[in-house]
Amino acid sequence: MIKEDDSLHEFSVLGGPLHRLGCRLGLVREGTNTFWLGVAIGAFLWIVLLALTLIEGISDKVFSLVVIGGHVRLLVAIPLFFLCEASVDPRMNAFVHTIVRSGIVRRNSLSAMESEVARSVRWKDFWIPEAICLLAAVLLSLIGPKLGLPGTTAAFDPSRGAGEMTLTGYWYWIVCVTVFRFLVFRWFWRLVLWWYFLWRVANLELYLVPTHPDGAAGLGYLELVQVHFTPLILAISAVQSALLAEEMSSGTMTFEAIYPSLVIILLLDATLFLGPLFIFTAKLWACRVKGLSDYMEFASQYVNKFDKKWLGGEASPDEPLLGTPDIQSLADMSNSITIVRNMRLVPFGPRLMADLVVAALLPILPLLLLKYPVAELAEKLITKLLGL
Repeated sequence: MIKEDDSLHEFSVLGGPLHRLGCRLGLVREGTNTFWLGVAIGAFLWIVLLALTLIEGISDKVFSLVVIGGHVRLLVAIPLFFLCEASVDPRMNAFVHTIVRSGIVRRNSLSAMESEVARSVRWKDFWIPEAICLLAAVLLSLIGPKLGLPGTTAAFDPSRGAGEMTLTGYWYWIVCVTVFRFLVFRWFWRLVLWWYFLWRVANLELYLVPTHPDGAAGLGYLELVQVHFTPLILAISAVQSALLAEEMSSGTMTFEAIYPSLVIILLLDATLFLGPLFIFTAKLWACRVKGLSDYMEFASQYVNKFDKKWLGGEASPDEPLLGTPDIQSLADMSNSITIVRNMRLVPFGPRLMADLVVAALLPILPLLLLKYPVAELAEKLITKLLGL
């Protein structure tokens, strides 16, 4: 086993001006728990929005189903963005140190690994990426009305004339939606950092073992990292579900029209959170092929000697057949070859896919209430359970 390099930096995607501001304000706990920073941002934007609706006397319009998207963005999605980064960042760091301590990263690749970690640390603390994200969000708010981008609600339609705009509308569209889009772009930047880092790791010289119990030659911990992206998946689905609820409640879309959106959500989540793991497929395929060749050759040598000893008469007459470890070793050899043959070509299994699908579909379930009343749903459930 290769010892961990003491000079290895702590891998992290947390950083940038917003993170440093949260640390100064005491909203980031222990350097990584940024959840309360997200709660503070979302709550502040929403409270100001609520105050403006009360001042203008339009609170009855804002608290309706046709504008639920605004509330979901501020009170649900934004906190989930920060909950995700607080959850997944320590797992990313644990993955990096695990593959170093376990010897998956060969000794002659440790310096290259250190360089990749140091590069990621420098980039995540750089202010330019967040400045670009903010600029992109502002530009989208300026050209959004012409492009018909998501974010418009019945509370404020930016395509209306300036004389019809309210303070609430200005605050929501110019501030709230801009901040939301900035946080979306900020998260996409962090995903790019993580994808690039995985790609660079895949290009290192790795010591992958085809018989590793995790079924992924030692890279199985990546599945644990990716499952902690579920808060981000919940946020994406919650926003999409709110948009669908707005359109359905306003009569511009039927319930059956949500099915294409479900497919798009699942494909987007698979691309963002499963797709990058295919970076290791070539390495795992080569490991599996070499493992089958090596273990088949080794097994052939063993079974030939086993056959000559016990069936060819070469065994000593005094050596008992019952209790001999040779038979157990033969069974272990068969199990090893089975493990190599069943080795996954991607470092994740059905459990991760199921978790991501549940996270993607869970926020969509409340839309059923727009088609079926609660009483009708309960009646149908009881009927099915009782077999009536």
